[in-house]
Amino acid sequence: MAESFDKMKVEFTGHEESVQALAEAFHDSGEVPERYIRPEIDADPLAADAGGHALPTIDMSRLLDPEFSAEESAKLGSACEHWGFFQLVNHGVDGGLLGQTKADVAEFFGLPPEEKSAVAIPPNGMQGFGHHFVFSKEQKLDWVDLLFLATRPAQERCLDFWPTKPSTFRDTLDKYTTELASVAEQLFRFMAKDLGIDQEALLGTFKGLPQCVRINYYPPCRQAGKVLGLSPHTDGVGMTLLLHANDVQGLQVRKDGEWFSVDALPGALVVNIGDVLEILSNGKYRSIEHRAVVNPDKERITIAAFHSVHLPCTIGPFQQLGDARYKTVDGLDFTKGYFAAKLEGRSYRRTPILKMRVLAVVNSVCRAAILLRLLLTLESKKASISATFAPSSLIKASLHDCNTDENRGKFLCAYKPSSTTLAPVTLVSESS
Repeated sequence: MAESFDKMKVEFTGHEESVQALAEAFHDSGEVPERYIRPEIDADPLAADAGGHALPTIDMSRLLDPEFSAEESAKLGSACEHWGFFQLVNHGVDGGLLGQTKADVAEFFGLPPEEKSAVAIPPNGMQGFGHHFVFSKEQKLDWVDLLFLATRPAQERCLDFWPTKPSTFRDTLDKYTTELASVAEQLFRFMAKDLGIDQEALLGTFKGLPQCVRINYYPPCRQAGKVLGLSPHTDGVGMTLLLHANDVQGLQVRKDGEWFSVDALPGALVVNIGDVLEILSNGKYRSIEHRAVVNPDKERITIAAFHSVHLPCTIGPFQQLGDARYKTVDGLDFTKGYFAAKLEGRSYRRTPILKMRVLAVVNSVCRAAILLRLLLTLESKKASISATFAPSSLIKASLHDCNTDENRGKFLCAYKPSSTTLAPVTLVSESS
């Protein structure tokens, strides 16, 4: 991801006021500026039994121990397949380094505004302190300040945006991210073994382990139920390693169509599969939608390290994993698509044949019903189209392969995310 910054245009409207400053200004009144109010939260709440699910826990020391490796590797594969998230314990990152990293990050966000603004994200930039993907004055914003930095390879670093206060920040972050790259490499190796693919082939896609970090500061908000710390999204990378810098929770993941809270273990790394690894695994591993909520009384601080592909490259399923369920795409085009979606205020999803089956439309009455249900026309050339026989189970399907010679006269069915049943989602081409 870091390598692509200079290869694409990223246009933002400019720097927004610090959310931390807003939170302090509105603390007594409890008011929240309108552009941070997110009414969609009420329609997408936590599952009724949100406390009944816990992320799988993977023990790195057992993965590395020949006596327990096979058993722990099976657990790892299951976690990647069924959750796309897991907590990694005994990961080998020194506890003292973790403590120093947390302390330095907390100290940076405690600096006066003018000192943090010394490393502010510039117009049309990505690295630095501030907000990402602000593309209009009307859009809804997340309740978060961030510090985003390219960390690997070293030549991608722009030290102008690396804070000099606290004085230990740069050295600590360098050591911490180097350790995380080592952890990521070990995980990629065990994942390759689980998938039955060559370890070096998988690591070759992530040659040099390109890495960026996003350090998030979520101020407390007295109307926490009306704002979002981080909008629902998936990560357009290979793998993300998340460290909680304090004991305040807020991460939520969507499993089987419902949101569940994550109770991060002290000192653990929360690991999630990104879009790229889902594609490479031909859909066996899952890139899961997640979001962050805020606390009404306490600040929350997290450090996310994203490990992405080495450019130039192509991204597509490994051939030995069966018939491809995803199209192979250029790595830079994929990255551009991810950022373009962010700039347009929409979630970027993979563009495969994933979760879809092609069936023939043999009944003209059925075809007429399908057309009546379409919410968008094919001519609109939107990224997705929604239709269903049951309005209460509305879901979306990709348009990418609907107009090929092979698929003309056919429609697609997709699994409803919150159900194990097949829900009819239809795409009809001109000749159908």
